[in-house]
Amino acid sequence: MHPATVRQAAETLLARGLGPSEVARLLGVPRTTVRDWSRPRTHAPRGECPRCTSAPLASTYAALLGFYLGDGHVSRAARYHALRISCDAGYPGIVDDVAGLLVDVRPGARVFRVAAPGVVVVQAHWQHWPCLLPQHGPGRKHERPIRLQRWQEEAVRRDPGGFLRGLLHSDGCRVHNWTRKQVRGETRRYDYPRWQFSNRSEDILALCCWALDLVGVAWRRSSPTVVSVSTRAGVARVDALVGPKT
Repeated sequence: MHPATVRQAAETLLARGLGPSEVARLLGVPRTTVRDWSRPRTHAPRGECPRCTSAPLASTYAALLGFYLGDGHVSRAARYHALRISCDAGYPGIVDDVAGLLVDVRPGARVFRVAAPGVVVVQAHWQHWPCLLPQHGPGRKHERPIRLQRWQEEAVRRDPGGFLRGLLHSDGCRVHNWTRKQVRGETRRYDYPRWQFSNRSEDILALCCWALDLVGVAWRRSSPTVVSVSTRAGVARVDALVGPKT
């Protein structure tokens, strides 16, 4: 995730007539990211539910869905539902990203950031969160079926990179592995990066694999609860789609 100041700078340069490739080169960010920033954000009018009215669904919905499936939950209060997404306090850029997504999907939302040791819980209140997150239900996600509705699948197909960003920036990590190989009688050490997504829900793991298939990234199940991307091309593709955890 890139800082908000970088996106603002990109939007300013684009408004001056520079192309995405030139802006990407000047700011040192992927061209695909600048291209996404050049697209107008669509969202529902203030307070209107896209499932209950004809209001449009936010173009960034898939990313919020990914964060919800990773580290989010919906709870009921007297007059509204609260969507809470737990973020690692060590990644303020991700905290800002989640806060921005809440406002994108629920325009006019008042976003709260509740700090706890090592964690920042980002939350917003709305009576329509269950409409947009029908996977909400009693119990833990890995103890109940998690299935996307057709309209949610379509949203992910439109923005698989955003969906992966939500998953990987919540329950994922980019790590460096190493190995030693004998080359012409000499032992050499090789370091290589990989992305890993960890979740106890088989359904959510399957959704991560499906999204990786949509963007043409090879993956494997390195353990019963972990999906790994370890090929050089795959890691580079995911890097370009989701950005670093900051």
